[in-house]
Amino acid sequence: MLAVAAAVALGWAWDRGNCRSRLLYRPALLALCLISAAATGLVWLNRQVDTYPTWASLVGAKAAAAEAVPVHDRPGGGRILSLTVAGAASGLTMPMYVYLPADAEQHGERRYPVIEALHGYPGSPLQWLNKLGAAEILDREIASGRMAPTVVLFPYQTPRPSLDTECTNLVGGPQTETFLTVDVPAFAKTRLPVRTGPGTWGLIGYSAGGYCATSLLLRHPGQYAAAASLSGYSGPGIAVGDGSEHTTYDNAWRLRHLPVPAVALYLASARTDRAAMRGTTAIADLVRAPMSVTTAFVRTGGHNAGTWRAMEPPAFAWLSQHLARPTTP
Repeated sequence: MLAVAAAVALGWAWDRGNCRSRLLYRPALLALCLISAAATGLVWLNRQVDTYPTWASLVGAKAAAAEAVPVHDRPGGGRILSLTVAGAASGLTMPMYVYLPADAEQHGERRYPVIEALHGYPGSPLQWLNKLGAAEILDREIASGRMAPTVVLFPYQTPRPSLDTECTNLVGGPQTETFLTVDVPAFAKTRLPVRTGPGTWGLIGYSAGGYCATSLLLRHPGQYAAAASLSGYSGPGIAVGDGSEHTTYDNAWRLRHLPVPAVALYLASARTDRAAMRGTTAIADLVRAPMSVTTAFVRTGGHNAGTWRAMEPPAFAWLSQHLARPTTP
């Protein structure tokens, strides 16, 4: 509304007043038009990716993101919890959302397989829950029997929305890889009804999170048995600080030069998303035994939330088929 009002005011006032007054209000109104238009665009972009879920998070209140809990209370559906993980190993303290299947309320002793869902950059876990409708999709896949009841974790992977970590341990910076692979599992195992042991944990991610899912699977096969990458890339696209973005943090380099683990990988992309297609096909071509790969492509769509939402159901169902089932001690 302010952007429209500023444009109208500029047109109405352009030729009014004397020359001296015009020198004052014309630049002011032009600046207001530019600032309000830019702010409108940024607000729209933020609504697409949920980078700053609250005004408090925009001004730097780190814990504020945990306050923006999406309401998800459908009869017979799963619940969304908002928790804060204080990472002893990484030194990071960040919010995390948790999807608990409806089955968890009926069977208090049951333990469930786990999927860590990683967001893109810029973004936050709220994009999974808002734009991508992950809770509703999980409810539907579980109710249909295509997916076993599963606990899904939605952690943050950067302590500052402006800092892109790509789920790595930055030299002199946040140890996000450690947070995701050590602190988050340790927290979940003590606070949530999750399974432990081989074959019980998986990963999924979109865009930068797709790169993260593949990277963490290759780097931590003892923790994760399978991963699904939606429009992911082969490399991190940032400087880690020691050159490892060209070697051990590059998924293609690892598959070429290091022994491959006995894990399963699901790669999905839109054929019109050229950058993601290059990364997806490069990784798929390099996979060899004992590792397995499944590819899935959509004809159109691009690099956006609509495409990822279409890819979600088969990706979650595929992950469930490659993870252990729920069990009662």
